[in-house]
Amino acid sequence: MSLKPHKPMATAVQALGQRWQTLSPREQGLLSWGATLLAVALVWWLALAPALRTVREAPAQQAAVDAQWQQLKDLQAQAQTLQQQPRMTQAEALRALQNNTTELLATGAQLQTVGDRSTVTLKAVPAPALATWLAQVRTQARAVPVQAHLKLSAATWSGSVVLSLPAP
Repeated sequence: MSLKPHKPMATAVQALGQRWQTLSPREQGLLSWGATLLAVALVWWLALAPALRTVREAPAQQAAVDAQWQQLKDLQAQAQTLQQQPRMTQAEALRALQNNTTELLATGAQLQTVGDRSTVTLKAVPAPALATWLAQVRTQARAVPVQAHLKLSAATWSGSVVLSLPAP
């Protein structure tokens, strides 16, 4: 493999060298200064600016990753707590679901169960009550929401939530 320049490239370099020789020292100095400025700008745009941006954004990205890590650790702890709970029969889960529904949602909900699915129909249930109820039925009745059709109006929720109970 030869490292000799191609003939057209060599001709172009030779022509530029000849043109350079015909320039006055002042023109040569200005062109040298311009080429140096162009080289510095290219180094800045291609190497330094992206690196500085990365350094500047790193603390915020690290904080976001730390927050996600903590959220994952919390979810892991919650999952381990749920795994350590003794198994619950479907009848026990249904009783817990009925108790929580009556206790937390009062007259704003109706419960219908078919097999391992329970449908809770909500009417004008306040958002905090719905959130508390969902957390309670998840932990106490081990019911998992599988479908929800909810509408928000005047800070209350109406619609239905389908829950899956533990298998018999």
